Amino acid sequence: MTIQTIINSTMKRLKLEGKLLTPDVYAEAFCKEAKKAKMNIEDCDHLLKFTKRLNADFQKDLSNYHIHSMNEFVCFLIAKLNRTNPTQASDTIEAYILLAKKVFQAIEVLHNREAADLARKGLEILNLGASSNQIDSFRQLWVNFLTTYDDTFLQKLKNYGNIDSKNLRKTIENLHIVDGEKIQSSELSFEKISKLLTASFVPSIASSVNDTISEISQKIRNHPDLLEKDTIEKEIKRAIALRIALDKESVKGMMESIDGVLDQLSLHLIDMIESSDNSNDEIQEIKKELESYTEESSSNFQTTHKKLYTIALALEENTQTLSNDLKGHSSEVTGLSSRVKKLEKDLESAKKELKEDFLTKLSNRRALNDYMKVKEAEFKRYERNYSLVMFDLDNFKNVNDTYGHDTGDAILVAFAKILTQECRRVDIIGRYGGEEFIALLSETDMQGAVAFAQKVRKKVEHSHFIYKSNRIEITVSAGVAERKKYASFEATLKASDNYLYIAKNSGRNRVEHKK
Repeated sequence: MTIQTIINSTMKRLKLEGKLLTPDVYAEAFCKEAKKAKMNIEDCDHLLKFTKRLNADFQKDLSNYHIHSMNEFVCFLIAKLNRTNPTQASDTIEAYILLAKKVFQAIEVLHNREAADLARKGLEILNLGASSNQIDSFRQLWVNFLTTYDDTFLQKLKNYGNIDSKNLRKTIENLHIVDGEKIQSSELSFEKISKLLTASFVPSIASSVNDTISEISQKIRNHPDLLEKDTIEKEIKRAIALRIALDKESVKGMMESIDGVLDQLSLHLIDMIESSDNSNDEIQEIKKELESYTEESSSNFQTTHKKLYTIALALEENTQTLSNDLKGHSSEVTGLSSRVKKLEKDLESAKKELKEDFLTKLSNRRALNDYMKVKEAEFKRYERNYSLVMFDLDNFKNVNDTYGHDTGDAILVAFAKILTQECRRVDIIGRYGGEEFIALLSETDMQGAVAFAQKVRKKVEHSHFIYKSNRIEITVSAGVAERKKYASFEATLKASDNYLYIAKNSGRNRVEHKK
């Protein structure tokens, strides 16, 4: 095995463990992979060399504390140097623990959800007790948080005031509303609110104000302090309801007037087209009727009637040509209509094929990618967890080579049916490519996803695949990854693929996942 192989294994290990690539983290992972490969690396033996120089008591302490890295070794020596006596050291550790708890409790009430979640987890670790590995993993979560924390969202407020990223409270107090006026609670007096409220009671469409609305408005204007009392709430709701009713009634009258004009216009246009010989006379009648509607209608609709009258004038000039064209092209229009219907049907079929695997009738890779984007958006916005299970039929190439591709296609269809039977309606099953399939399990944690994968695996193992009198033994391997355990969707998909790779290389007919 070469150094490059160990480097590749180290990078893969860091990705699977979700750790950031820092010099110390990389060095520790590299030495673990080198030791696993039974390769002696001089830089990885420093700890052993220094340990052998210590006396027996120190070496025993090192063993008890499970010191595995130079960083831990240095921290151990510093602790030994600072320790005056065991009692003082114990008191110091207890004081540090109490300090950490108070810090975590303080972080919990800050306005950052991710930091608060980490703080709650820290309190759980301190209260329950944790191993050095658990503490190290928790420390890595804080390192990840500090490395990826992004406060650029504050810049969105720069147009409304001065931004102080070190003092959020001061930033909020400095915010300005439109027109550059600072938000001052004293300025938002009941008197101002009463003026705004009564102005909103005035119907925006109707031309008159209801007496009841007028009385309520006058009451609020004269006594703005009533807004502070609960008794005024019902009266305000009643005024709003009356204002809406007035607007609706006014709109209804307007629409009835317009509908009358349009109905008459539509009837005359139909008659005119059916008997083009009398079209000019009919148009003249339409103009006369529109003129009469204009005189009888409300002044609010004179502009609308004028526009309709202009349409009639334009129709008068083009009616004969329109009528001739319609008659001459009626058969052509009928043919085009049939073609449009056929094209719509073909388009619908094509859309379905674009998202459906032609063989198994499951979702294809394109459709799966669309569904995954939706699930990822739900996770980020609503924290709806999900899990990915990647399946791969074992030794499938041998089936195609031995029995032919028709047999292989029949097995793929049979496996697709098993997946469909075992999944829920909310789950998404699809063929990712070749003999690889993906199950997207909604609101499912690692335990549930593994149970589903094992259920599918056992059913495949005990199924009898028979094609043209040939009985074929088939098994399936699977890799499982839970979204909330990884930094991104891409990392989750990569993890499920990596665990599938581990399952294939560990003997097949297995389900692998993060332990």
